[in-house]
Amino acid sequence: MTNKRILIVGGVAGGASCAARARRLSEEAEIVIFDRGSFVSFANCGLPYYVGSVIADEKKLLVANEDLFRNRFNIQVRLEHEAIAIDRSARILKVKNLRSGEILEEPYDALVLSPGASPIRPPLPGIDLPGIFALRTIPDSRRIREWIDLHRVKQAVIVGGGFIGLEMTENLANRGIAVTLLEKLPQVMPPFDPEMMVSVHAHLRERGVKLCLGDGVKSFERVSDDRLAVLTEAGEHHEAEMVILAIGVRPETALAKEAGLELGDRGGIRVNSRMQTGDPNIWAVGDAVEVRDWITGEWTLIPLAGPANRQGRIAADVICGRDSDFRGVQGTAVCSIFELVVASTGASEKTLRRSGLDYRKVYLHPGHHAGYFPGAEPIDIKLLYAPADGRVLGAQAVGKEGTEKRIDVIAMAIQAGLTVFDLEEAELCYAPQFGAAKDPVNFAGMIAANAARGDSPIVYWEDLELGRVTLLDAREVAEFDRGHVAGALNIPLSELRRRMDEIPLDRPVWTYCQVGQRGYYATRALRQRGFDAYNLTGGIKTYYAMREIGATI
Repeated sequence: MTNKRILIVGGVAGGASCAARARRLSEEAEIVIFDRGSFVSFANCGLPYYVGSVIADEKKLLVANEDLFRNRFNIQVRLEHEAIAIDRSARILKVKNLRSGEILEEPYDALVLSPGASPIRPPLPGIDLPGIFALRTIPDSRRIREWIDLHRVKQAVIVGGGFIGLEMTENLANRGIAVTLLEKLPQVMPPFDPEMMVSVHAHLRERGVKLCLGDGVKSFERVSDDRLAVLTEAGEHHEAEMVILAIGVRPETALAKEAGLELGDRGGIRVNSRMQTGDPNIWAVGDAVEVRDWITGEWTLIPLAGPANRQGRIAADVICGRDSDFRGVQGTAVCSIFELVVASTGASEKTLRRSGLDYRKVYLHPGHHAGYFPGAEPIDIKLLYAPADGRVLGAQAVGKEGTEKRIDVIAMAIQAGLTVFDLEEAELCYAPQFGAAKDPVNFAGMIAANAARGDSPIVYWEDLELGRVTLLDAREVAEFDRGHVAGALNIPLSELRRRMDEIPLDRPVWTYCQVGQRGYYATRALRQRGFDAYNLTGGIKTYYAMREIGATI
């Protein structure tokens, strides 16, 4: 228990969680939240769905309000109060009342900074024109809704293909607005590996989105009273009545920097595992802080609500005398894009390669529930693991129902330090309408474990050199005729045992099928007959994705 005076700057996610947790741990503490905005503890992840009228009532976005904090927790909330300076030696927070202009000096025993992050607005010509919006707060969402209604928006350009960009694309399109989505990188959802986004690109285009990849914005222009033009680096010209900027966010660190607190190389506030800054009386949580990547150990920025809430709780624990540590982040996240769900956890292949960590990967495309039960839909899964011990390093999935469930399971496996051999044996819920007796998580573990044991060594499409190996297509002739990899020898699995004499013994044999299963069976049969056989993970379905991104023949 403590009678400390705890001041919290920022009342969304991390700040609100910290305040509520501190009260539960101490009835004696005086707790005050300062926020420069007009709302406290609102659901900013729901804002795109409020713009899209999926959430019809704005009040549903308010997780808590001033009255709730006061009556339920005895916590003071001072909205429209901006923290402007910290006197660390005197332990005083200077706050400006934005309504009256009065400067207040607030003493503290413990100060928690939870300022969040602000949308990136690059200094491009025309970026401040009316009709160009970013989405971060409830007032932002109001302005966008009002603009849509007032100007009867029929066309919109969204700049940025990350989480907010894709969610806004879906919600505007569902309101009948034609959307052009611009992304400077060659793929949407930059945290994912590019081949995993190929089906997402196709789905966006199928749903009528004009998707423009690999082209950045050069400037904005007003072309008429109610229309804007977005000019790109490649010389393209896109007109619309509204533009949404979803380029990303930048940590709000001005207050910390001016107070002399350490910032990291990524631009966030540097904290230890107890969420303390270099000043023992100041903590920092949420989108403004740098955190340790669970897999690589590197400092990173992960602006997600889940970690921010956990950090707020840990800061409160430490302030109130408990021994708590933040374990780091693995970036577990999910996003819906029309009918598709994309989810990931842990490290991507891009991250592992950049960090110099040794890894192996497998691809699979199982149904989300038992194939004999109506409605089974495929989930494309990529699993990354350490070859030395099989430890799970990361996973990505794209599908429909049940996609996020599989990533959640793998996320827990990563936190627990489990291996692909553990995934192989994981006992998960099964009924035919929900899964399979061998769940996709089990399958991922089995494929990786078979490769790790040497039972069915895995090879990758991007490493294929046709002159060096025999490429064996184990699908049926009709499947082969509908499309195959040039140079492949077609011997269906059903005929393989009696036709093995057609396969040269003087070079490795790389097998493939539609998704990898028959290739695995063929590999096992060939290896037991003396062939140096390997299975191309993910089958021809993965090949088409790799070819789309230019990573194979």
